[in-house]
Amino acid sequence: MPDYHIHTLPNGIRVLHKQVTHTKIAHCGFILDIGSRDENPDQQGLAHFWEHMAFKGTTKRKSFHILNRLETVGGELNAYTTKEKLCFYASLLESHFEKAFDLLTDITFNSVFPKKEIEKERGVILEEMAMYLDTPEDAIIDEFDNVVFGNHPLGNNILGTKESVSSFTKPSFQEFIDQNLSTSALVFCSVSNWPFEKVLKLAKKYLSDIPQIEKQRVRQPFTGYQPQVITQEKPITQAHCVIGCPAYSLHDERRITFFMLSNLLGGPGMNSRLNLAVREKHGLVYTIDANYATYIDTGLFGIYFGTEKNQLKRTTGLVLKELKKLREKPLGSLQLHTTKEQLMGQLAMAEESNMGLMMMMGKSILDQNKVDSLNEIFDQIQKIKASELTDIANEILREENLSILNYVPAK
Repeated sequence: MPDYHIHTLPNGIRVLHKQVTHTKIAHCGFILDIGSRDENPDQQGLAHFWEHMAFKGTTKRKSFHILNRLETVGGELNAYTTKEKLCFYASLLESHFEKAFDLLTDITFNSVFPKKEIEKERGVILEEMAMYLDTPEDAIIDEFDNVVFGNHPLGNNILGTKESVSSFTKPSFQEFIDQNLSTSALVFCSVSNWPFEKVLKLAKKYLSDIPQIEKQRVRQPFTGYQPQVITQEKPITQAHCVIGCPAYSLHDERRITFFMLSNLLGGPGMNSRLNLAVREKHGLVYTIDANYATYIDTGLFGIYFGTEKNQLKRTTGLVLKELKKLREKPLGSLQLHTTKEQLMGQLAMAEESNMGLMMMMGKSILDQNKVDSLNEIFDQIQKIKASELTDIANEILREENLSILNYVPAK
C-alpha cells in the first residue's frame, strides 16, 4: 500500500488520508471506537440505534435534507455498527468531497434525536430484528457469540433485544455518547485522488470548532470461556450448525498465522479443505466456511454450514475430522507455499476496493495506531512455518475446546 498521511488536530481528532490518483470517486467517513460491547446491560442495541438516528435530524438539517444531500449528486451515505466500532461514511464523485465532509461531520456530532423519529425508527429496528430471526444462517452466527462469550458484552446481539430497543428515550442516546465519545478515539479517514493538503484544509474548516472530549472508559476483558454443545429446535427446513471457540486478539502476534490457518480451512476459495471434503466430495452442504474475527482482548473462530437434518451428525464428523488433520499432519512445503500465495492474492484483491481500504485504515489506526502496508503483511505471511500452523491448531482447535450450536427443524 502506498504511503498514507495522518494529522492530529488540537482537539485530538485524527485525519487519515490516502491519495489514489487513478480514481474519480472519494470514499470517506468517521470511524468511532465505540461499539455494542461498550453498552451497559440496559443499553443493549443503543449503539446500533444511534447509527440509525444519525440520519434523522441535526441542529441544522431535517432528515429529508440529510438523505438528499449526497443522493442528488449520485453519492451514497451509509453507516454500520460492530462490537467495537461505529462508522458513518460516504462515497461520491471527488468534486463533491466537501459536501460529504460537511454532512458526515454534522450527523456524527450534531444529531438531535427527535422524539417522533425515535418512535418511527424503533419500529424499523424491530422489523430488522424480525427479519434477521427469519434468516437462520444469520441468526445462528449471532447467537453463537452468546454461546462463546456468555453474559459478557461481546455475547450480546448488536441489534439489542425487543425489550431494550422498546425502552430507549431521547436522553438515552446523549447519555451513551457522553459515556463513550472521545475525540482521540475517532478518526476521519478518506481515500481519493485529492492531495492530503486539500483534505486537511477541509478538516480544519469543519472539525476545529469541535471541543476536545476525553473519556476514561475501560472495556471489560473477556475471561471464563466454557465449551458448550447446544441444540435448538426451530421452524426451519434445514439444519444449521456453528462450531468454534475463542481465538487470538488483534494484538497477538499469532493472529496472522491463525488467519492463514482459518483461510486454508474454510476461506472464500473453492479449494478450501472444508469445501472439498464436505461439499465437493460428499455433496452434504451448499455453503461451508470458516471465519476469524479479532477484538482488542480476544477473538472468535467459527465454522458455519447448513445441511439436511439427517446429515447433521455426519457433516459435523467430517468437519471435526478436518480439524484433526490440521492438528496431526503438518503441511508439506508445496502446500505451505500454495496456502501463502492464495492468502496474499486474496489480500491484494481486497485492497482493490477503495471503500474497504478506507475502513480498514481507519480501524487499524484506532486499534494499533498504524497501518501495515501490504508488503509488511506479506513479509509476515512468508515467515510462517508449517510447524507454527500445527502448534496453533493444537492450541485453539482441540475438540474439547470447541463449542457447537445447532438449529434443527422442529418435529
